[in-house]
Amino acid sequence: MSEESKAHQPQKAHVNSEAEAHQKMVRGSAWMTAGSVFSRVLGAIYIIPWVLWLGSNSTQGNALYAKGYNIYSFFLLVAIGGIPSAISKQISEYNAQNEYAVGQRLFKRGLLLTSAFGIFFGLIMWFGAGLIAAAFGGGDPNVIPVLRALAIALVIIPSMSLTRGFFQGYQQMAPSAVSQFIEQVFRVLYMLGATYFIMRVQRGDWVDAITQSTFAAFIGAAASFLLLGWYYYRKRPELNELAAQSEHKLAIPIWQLFRDIIVQAIPFIVIDTATTVFNLLDQATFQPMMQMIYHMDVPKINALYAYFAFNANKLVMIIVSLASAIAVTVVPILSESLASHNMRNIRKQLEDSIILFLFIMIPGALGMAAIAQPLNTLFYSYNQIGTLILQISAFTAIILGLFTVVSALMQGLSRNRDIIRYYLIGLIVKLIVQWPCIYFLSTAGPLVATAIGMMVACLMAMYDLEVNFGIRYVKLLPKVNRILVYSIMTYLAARVTVYGLNFLLNEQSKTQAFLIVVLAVAVGGGVYAYFALKSRLVDLMIGGRAAGLRRKLKIK
Repeated sequence: MSEESKAHQPQKAHVNSEAEAHQKMVRGSAWMTAGSVFSRVLGAIYIIPWVLWLGSNSTQGNALYAKGYNIYSFFLLVAIGGIPSAISKQISEYNAQNEYAVGQRLFKRGLLLTSAFGIFFGLIMWFGAGLIAAAFGGGDPNVIPVLRALAIALVIIPSMSLTRGFFQGYQQMAPSAVSQFIEQVFRVLYMLGATYFIMRVQRGDWVDAITQSTFAAFIGAAASFLLLGWYYYRKRPELNELAAQSEHKLAIPIWQLFRDIIVQAIPFIVIDTATTVFNLLDQATFQPMMQMIYHMDVPKINALYAYFAFNANKLVMIIVSLASAIAVTVVPILSESLASHNMRNIRKQLEDSIILFLFIMIPGALGMAAIAQPLNTLFYSYNQIGTLILQISAFTAIILGLFTVVSALMQGLSRNRDIIRYYLIGLIVKLIVQWPCIYFLSTAGPLVATAIGMMVACLMAMYDLEVNFGIRYVKLLPKVNRILVYSIMTYLAARVTVYGLNFLLNEQSKTQAFLIVVLAVAVGGGVYAYFALKSRLVDLMIGGRAAGLRRKLKIK
């Protein structure tokens, strides 16, 4: 072999390594995005019949559902303890060192830990439901049965989530994505069946319908866990083979495995509960602040609370889930690069993650803002306040998604203390601006206060990544500018379509609102796809397949 070809080998290895990491991230993101989006869309579509069957109690029911779920989400994230993400990160690191056996042992011990956590926090939530409802549920007694229904799901979801984390550590995203979808299918089927039976067959109480709707979380989790168990059974011969071929140089005692899990999990607990803590803060402060400032009665405040905490949140989380999909994918990949001290790969993965996020999130958020009016009518009812809140939520979703991705990047690079510090500073900012935001912006106040607090945390974290890992934001500007321009064109196209169709169709009809949404999405999505393909921007995301799409669509 010539000296010249030898000299080129390291460079080729670097290029291949970078390309492989990029493909892993894109492929993983595709699976997680598909799973998240399908499950979120399904989790939003059920609202249409659900709201109809609840009838005049739907707004109060939405508020009760949101109150119960926000509290449950906090307990769930503490019970899970960031363990799935921590396990995913650790297993990826052990696998990079060819210590597959240690990672598998870690997973089996982690199952014992998550089972114990699930039972412990489930019991606290069940027996402490009254006190919790008094502190965070506005003293509403209807929150108590909802919390007890959710406490049952809390027992098994931590172990289910840990199993997803195990597969993610092997960068196998399909089991997580498919199980996420199956979980939502079974949850929605039970919710709709129970609600229809209680409200239409029995002519029963709407609180019972909400209670059964929340119990559906257990039904979905059980179905998902069974599917993950089947995946694990199928993969067991392959996993055993990898374990047998391990280096077996690491001999880690059981107590140290548990300690490592908990130590790694603590930062994930804090960050994973970030959005939920912001929501709980709104839940605890919105009612007293609105009563003090605007002197409203409780039912009216509950209705306004439902607009942003349930109605808009359900729809906006569809696009925020895209950010979560990217975040889950990138943690094990970054951890693998960090373990091999490949700084070039790390910088490239950071830049790819941010561009991939912006490529999906910005047009998604602007598109949702453009169709907010017919979308709100389709899922809930024709309501100008609800439409305005959905528009504001769509814009603030970009910041929420950015925080999700940036915090995952920091955690993947073991910058745990720093991201926790930035998050806590953002939370303090949220506390400071909450009152003035509600005073000047009423129902939109909590959304704007959250966006301000999250933005402060994001900016600090992004500066940290620039200083410590050399990420070059200036280099990303041309791509970011193109994404912004195409997203604004998408917004305008969808907005003009909605405006024009409102002259031809009845904007207050759910059926005709559906037609407006479909046509506006087709027009807006078509505009973004055309420019992304024509400018070759989409090539960064899907590689060589973009050329095939251009040929089929005759785009030069």
